[in-house]
Amino acid sequence: MMDTLVQARGLAKTFKREDGSPVHAVKGIDLDIQRGEIFSLLGPNGAGKTTTISMISGLLEPTAGDATIGGHSITKDALAAKRLLGVVPQEIALYPELSARRNLDFFGRMYGLGGAELQKRIDETLDFIDLKDRQNDKVETFSGGMKRRVNIGVGLLHKPQLVYMDEPTVGVDPQSRRRILDTVLRLRDEQAMTVLYTTHLMEEAQELSNRVGIIDHGEIIAMGTVGDLVLQVGEQDRLVLDIGDQTLADALLRRLEGEVEGVTRAIFDPPGEGGESAANTRGQIIVYARRGRRALAPIIQMVTATGLEINAVQVKEPDLEAVFLHLTGRALRD
Repeated sequence: MMDTLVQARGLAKTFKREDGSPVHAVKGIDLDIQRGEIFSLLGPNGAGKTTTISMISGLLEPTAGDATIGGHSITKDALAAKRLLGVVPQEIALYPELSARRNLDFFGRMYGLGGAELQKRIDETLDFIDLKDRQNDKVETFSGGMKRRVNIGVGLLHKPQLVYMDEPTVGVDPQSRRRILDTVLRLRDEQAMTVLYTTHLMEEAQELSNRVGIIDHGEIIAMGTVGDLVLQVGEQDRLVLDIGDQTLADALLRRLEGEVEGVTRAIFDPPGEGGESAANTRGQIIVYARRGRRALAPIIQMVTATGLEINAVQVKEPDLEAVFLHLTGRALRD
């Protein structure tokens, strides 16, 4: 039997606009996170992901419903629930003029640790994040990746059962990113910790996650293993066309869906950071098709016939990014 660590039932949050009208940010979601798994919660901007996590973390009071961490209610026994939680924020939350060890010592005392036990925890944490040789150096002298690792260490000092990690690889070089991802895997595999992970890099979620939840418009619209979710888009390839004009008629998308053999869906992904291509500054047509390479030629012919310039074409096999786009119609972006 699976052992549930985090459970949410009917969790909802409603805000009010200045005119008094309601904004239903989260609409009564149910969520279970099992002990010892890495669970990634993904969602487009404004989907309700941050609000959901803020309620689970005890930062926001739910309008309705409840959640528990280790059986402790976030509304009725919030302090006990928070004791089981470690947080690794997206922003670096350290004192740059202090050494790595002194930062850990300070935050350890904030957790209520002290004496020999605290020093033991600090030693263990420095070993785990591989910074024992730099423990007495000021954090301001560290690289971005090293600061991120100290940030992670702060969230682990009190040996929480659940660690929430908010985009821990933002702004680091590829080598540091690899070390951080390996650290996340070690948290699960060596420390038996449960990790609640958020990221805008879909390949991270695909590599790390035991299960993934996708939230949109305040509701969980899909949940399962990466393999289970990928099955939802079937054996369809994804054709990504970078176009030279941001103006796109809906009629073209409908024609692609109705007139090109094998095409099941066509969407327009507007310009912005992230998405299918980091260079997505002009917008993209994303087409789902069976036997995508066979459908490619008529797709290109139809698009260019409208006068649109195609700057690049990619053909991608089904993956988590395809699932996300298929379900939300939007790329995962900052």
